[in-house]
Amino acid sequence: MNKIMPVEKIIQHLKKYSFKSIYCFFVITAFGCTAQFKNANVKEQSLPKSFKNLNDSSSISDINWRNYFSDTILIQLIDTALTNNFDLQIALQKIEISRSGVRMAKGSLLPQVGLNLGGGIRRFGLYTMDGAGNISTEITPGQIVPINLPDIFPSLQASWEIDIWGKLKNKRKSAISNYLSSIEGTNFVISSLVAEVAINYYELLALDNELELVQQTILKQQDALEIVKMQKEAGRTNELALQQFSANLLNSKIIEKETLQQIVIFENKINFLLGRFPLNFIRKKEELLNAPAQIFNAGIPSQLLQNRPDIRKAEFLVKSANFDLKSAKASFYPNLNITAALGFQAFKPELLFITPSSLAYNALGNLMAPMINRNALKAHFNLAKASQISAMYEYQKTILNGFVEVHNELANIKILNDMYDLKKEQTEILQQSVETSNQLFFAGKASYLEVLVAQQSSLQRELELIINVKKQRIAGVNIYKALGGGWR
Repeated sequence: MNKIMPVEKIIQHLKKYSFKSIYCFFVITAFGCTAQFKNANVKEQSLPKSFKNLNDSSSISDINWRNYFSDTILIQLIDTALTNNFDLQIALQKIEISRSGVRMAKGSLLPQVGLNLGGGIRRFGLYTMDGAGNISTEITPGQIVPINLPDIFPSLQASWEIDIWGKLKNKRKSAISNYLSSIEGTNFVISSLVAEVAINYYELLALDNELELVQQTILKQQDALEIVKMQKEAGRTNELALQQFSANLLNSKIIEKETLQQIVIFENKINFLLGRFPLNFIRKKEELLNAPAQIFNAGIPSQLLQNRPDIRKAEFLVKSANFDLKSAKASFYPNLNITAALGFQAFKPELLFITPSSLAYNALGNLMAPMINRNALKAHFNLAKASQISAMYEYQKTILNGFVEVHNELANIKILNDMYDLKKEQTEILQQSVETSNQLFFAGKASYLEVLVAQQSSLQRELELIINVKKQRIAGVNIYKALGGGWR
């Protein structure tokens, strides 16, 4: 004969096995997902100890851009650009967007409380337990529960996710890192804007100097043409010489027109950077050739990690990706949510605020572990993991790019300085050759072709000298930016 187990023992067994089942459920849930939580590591390349065997720890990147540039007109242009440039204004708004993200992430850590004004009416069937009980029950002394039962419930509703595993905290840390990266991104925009305005300004000064040189050459060629015309009338030269001198003069005028066109283009480039419509502005072309010589101290490569905004931005993005990955990992673990409500509840408005009879409240704690929809969680985790690895590679790439930029500009500056000395000497010789060829031609001891060749060679070399100086000034801007200068 089978023995019937007492009800109390059945309940005790259920409690015992239920607790074990719940415990095993959460343990399996936790350990079932830890196998895929492997740290994502990207091999870091160690930075060289110096740039091209230069061991000077001082860097020009520490110099404020107002002190780095000596041209007051250029400083005024940069000031205007930093106030009106559209790219910079967009970058500043990205900071505001990131700041709002931080506030949202912080808010998710706190209980969400709202005012709820609820109301409705209910009717239970009379042939149900509720209906049969209500029809014989007094809701107030002497009044049976109405069949159509109103329900008025103004209350404060609250919900709170207890951040056991740090999911929300890591989201907040990720938002803070994104905010800091947006600040560094804006600093990089400032650095790039300062450099871009300066580069276009030096391009414009170079064109002004080229235009002046070409116009001076045109005046000399016009004088030479008049002399050739007189010589032809005197029978000392022929029509071919006159045609060649005329063609040479026309070629110089064509160069003049092309230079004027380029000046308009670069003026408009600067105006665009300054956030304004095309406008002519005064500048001093001699500032290009008379600028004082600079010493470009590069410091040491490790300083790039602190000085370059793009590297610091990439670093914060790595941190943000790390926090996102931790948050995604915590999504696999059980969530604890608490909901509560506190207010007044009655079936008549006049009874609503009679306390404590109309006072109503509830509280509920819910611990839930994901089981069914784990594919979505795994996809989210894999996405965060891939984003983290991508951010790490981007960080390493940015560091390498910064070092290469500095290395290239240092080599470029050295070559340009050497070339300047050679081109200057070459230009001086060719200027003398023009005077010599003119004297010999008028004395009948040189042909007009020799004069034309001397003029063309001298003009070309003088233009190249101006271009070389321009490249030196631009290289000075590029090394300043490459080392992380311009945003302070």
